[in-house]
Amino acid sequence: MDSNTSKLHLCRLEAIIDGGAIAIDTSSEGEAVNLILLRRGDEVFAYHNVCSHAGRRLDYAPGQFLVRKDRLICAAHGAVFDVCSGICREGPGGGGLSAVAVCAIDGEVYLAG
Repeated sequence: MDSNTSKLHLCRLEAIIDGGAIAIDTSSEGEAVNLILLRRGDEVFAYHNVCSHAGRRLDYAPGQFLVRKDRLICAAHGAVFDVCSGICREGPGGGGLSAVAVCAIDGEVYLAG
């Protein structure tokens, strides 16, 4: 049995522009969640699409994010988060974003675990 069959498929790696981000609706423990997937080369970083400052979505339009120079900017309040760590670097973002483990294997992105 292929080890990837036990992982939840999220998208193809090519669906995420290198240096960009997309939103994905999925479920975790039976609850619907919206995730941000950010790509840097062959690496993908994922976070819950919820700003740690006010609990609002980070996108300025559904699935559209402000990403500049490895920083994700909250469209609501301007908090600036590091793409690779989710840590808030500027603004009212508190401690940071809630990370979700993902992996990219053979051009496909999966929820890890």
